[in-house]
Amino acid sequence: MAANENIILTNTNSANTIPANDFDIRWTAQSVHAVIASFCAWALDAFDFFTMVFILGDIAKEFGAQISTVAWGLTVTLMMRPVGAYIFGRLADRYGRKPILLFDILLYSGFGVACGFAPSIAVLLILRAGFGIAMGGEWGIGASLTMETIPPKARGMISGILQCGYPSGYLFAAIVYALLYPSIGWRGMFMVGVIPALLLVLYMKIFVQESPSWREHRGAGTSSTLAVLRDHWRIALYAVAMMTAFSFYSHGTQDLYPTFLQKQHGFAPKEAGGIAIIYNIGAILGSIFFGTISQRIGRKRAMVIAALVSLPVIPLFAYSGQWEYLAAGAFLIQFMVQGAYGVIPAHLNELSPPGARGTFPGLVFQLGNLIAAGNANIQVWIATSQGGDYRIALAGVAATSALAIALLVGFGIEKRGVALASGRS
Repeated sequence: MAANENIILTNTNSANTIPANDFDIRWTAQSVHAVIASFCAWALDAFDFFTMVFILGDIAKEFGAQISTVAWGLTVTLMMRPVGAYIFGRLADRYGRKPILLFDILLYSGFGVACGFAPSIAVLLILRAGFGIAMGGEWGIGASLTMETIPPKARGMISGILQCGYPSGYLFAAIVYALLYPSIGWRGMFMVGVIPALLLVLYMKIFVQESPSWREHRGAGTSSTLAVLRDHWRIALYAVAMMTAFSFYSHGTQDLYPTFLQKQHGFAPKEAGGIAIIYNIGAILGSIFFGTISQRIGRKRAMVIAALVSLPVIPLFAYSGQWEYLAAGAFLIQFMVQGAYGVIPAHLNELSPPGARGTFPGLVFQLGNLIAAGNANIQVWIATSQGGDYRIALAGVAATSALAIALLVGFGIEKRGVALASGRS
């Protein structure tokens, strides 16, 4: 797309247009609201998930448990996400993206608040499992609503913007941890996200419209998921394998990094939170950058480049000793990790069977998370076996998953630009 081509913002109820520049894209108010809502839903979802990575040690101390036991809170969340992807995805294919997404946001924010009142580690783990079901439903529905609503030429850029909701939520958690944790404690951390979630629901209720593709194909997605997977089993297996590698890549470089900074380097909340803020800024920039260039160079090429370029950064990320070097390494690694991930919303929706787009992308995405759900426990076990040294665990998972992504994506398929609704290509 040439630099002198134009974006045109169009109100859905008016012929008036507002010219901009850089891309030849016709935006509607409906498209803009769908992007904002889906981004915010994913960001708040991620905030509730990543809140826990900062407070594993504090929870363990209060309940007299080991960090490895508390880390099961991350594991059960990931394990239950496919359940939510299936349940909410099927509901979204049958009843529409918007109403199910609204309910899902209320559900995951409710579980998040409840975690702040947990009287024991057992109750907390049960609540995190429930949160995992709700979290599992959000990504696929939000991605489908967005990709089915926006102009096709915007998919790469919006894929990156949508996916950077994930590190934005992590960034929000890091800021809250760095600034408010001494005042609100670990229980208060779980409660911060409820007001923004309620405001988002109100915004969606007023401004967001149903997916035009769902309205067009209403009822077409009512066939059983097993039938969809049977008819498209090759692409389903490929997508699950790819998302397993991506899940290890993302969670293997993120979930225990605050613990690594706190326990191995002795950083206080302000120092550890500061590094988390820096690397999540890198993740946001990388997601937008690689998502956008995937529209030009292709989905596969963008993801492979990001994965391979991350390899020489791993020593700086895991083996540095000073705050500044750790911050720089974490910034660069997350620029590449979430850069590769920034292509995924567009890529999975383009690979998805049309009648099951509410279910298929989210289900294969979360099945990958299920297979990789033990990542935190695996990394804790590796670190424990090394006398509490997290460096080998962080570096080993990052390098292995980056190579797996390069191979799986490099030899895989893509359908960049495929129509997601009539008249869109």
